[in-house]
Formats: sequence, structure tokens, C-alpha cells
Amino acid sequence: MKNTLFCLLTATIATLAQADEVQVAVAANFTGPMQVIAPLFERDTGHKAIPSFGATGKFYAQVVNGAPFEVLLAADDETPARMVREGHAVAGTPFTYAIGTLVLWSAKADFVDDKGEILKKGGFRHLAIANPKTAPYGTAALQAMGKLGVAENLKPLFVQGENIAQTQQFVATGAAELGFIAYSQVIKNGRIGSGSGWIVPAKLYDPIRQDAVILAKGRDKPAALALLNYLKGDKAKAIIRSFGYELP
Repeated sequence: MKNTLFCLLTATIATLAQADEVQVAVAANFTGPMQVIAPLFERDTGHKAIPSFGATGKFYAQVVNGAPFEVLLAADDETPARMVREGHAVAGTPFTYAIGTLVLWSAKADFVDDKGEILKKGGFRHLAIANPKTAPYGTAALQAMGKLGVAENLKPLFVQGENIAQTQQFVATGAAELGFIAYSQVIKNGRIGSGSGWIVPAKLYDPIRQDAVILAKGRDKPAALALLNYLKGDKAKAIIRSFGYELP
């Protein structure tokens, strides 16, 4: 009995000694899933993820300028690849943790039809999109409007958010009647939870492959590797799917 207690105590102490924190830069569209995953990650591994949410392009600039992030959960796959090439991230660590879905959403019920015809019919003064220079969902929105042939006509109506979270706020508060955001921001029980929306067909924009990568400051840090491994596990995958993402 004493030997068993001693072994358990030793194992607990060893786990606590190895537990660490990891600073994570998280694309704004992944806020909801990360807020669910982070406490489970800490409970299951002993490591603590400290997330900051924002635009992928802004995070790139911050990391290049010395920000202390150790893991990046990007809204695209190009930024992590670029950071590896430039020596700001660890080669061999990028992987796709989610594939995003674009939605045209309004806080008003019955405002956006289920085919997106409102983009051609009009009847609104402002259309919110995320800054395409820093937010991949903004790029996807421009691609979709381009393929629909409405981009040029709608451009004067654009209200541009710094990231997808601010873009959603523009629509939620009525600053814009509708906007292109991430499905993960409005999904509830497998459908759009409030207002009205159109899930934009994937054929209208390039796949939003969202890659995770260990950054240079997270090299050889157990908590950073543990987080990436956790995101590959069944528990995290189920949470990611529940927020409307596809998986590779």
C-alpha cells in the first residue's frame, strides 16, 4: 500500500514538474472551439494554453517583430508555410487542424435568403467583410463575390473589419445589415443559431485550410508539441466538427 501511494505521489510530482504554459496565437474564427479545447487540454495534459485571438496577418507581423507566441493556429495554410521558410516556425510541424466554412449572415431574421440572392437584389447599405490583407475569410469573401459577379457593384458598400471577430460584431450590432463571416461564429446545434444566413458553397472560394505550427520560440517546448498533438486527437476533432468545420 505504501509503495503504491509512493508511486502515485511520485507520478503526480513528475507530472506537475513537467507541466508548462504555451502562448498561442489563435485565428479569430477559431475563438469558440479554442475556448472549449483549452481547459480540456489543461485537464488532460497538465499543460496550460494561453490563447490570444486576432487576425492571422497581424500575428505574422507580431511574431516577426519578436512577439512571444510559441504556437500559431492560423486561418490559412500559407502563413505557417511562409513562417517556416523564413525561420520563424519549426519545419515539419505544420498540419491542417480545420477547414473553414464561409457564411453570409445577418442578425435580422429572414433577411438573408438561403441562396444568397440578396447580394444581387440589394436592399442593404452596408456589407461587412474581414480585411482580405490580413484575414483569409476576407479573401474568401472577395473570391465568392467575384465568382457571383457582384464584387464591383458591392465594393462601395463594404465595411471592413480588422479580423473576422470584428466583422461579426459589425453585423451583430447593426453597423452592417449583413456580412461574410465564419460559420463557426454563428453555428448552434448544427445550424445557424440566430438571424438568417446562407452557407456559401465551397466551390465559390478556395478551401480555407487552417494550419497549426510550432513557432521558433516554442521549439523544444513540451507544451507546444503537446497542444499540436492534442488538436490531432479525437476529442479535439469532435469539438472542431461541432463548430461547423470540416477536417482533412
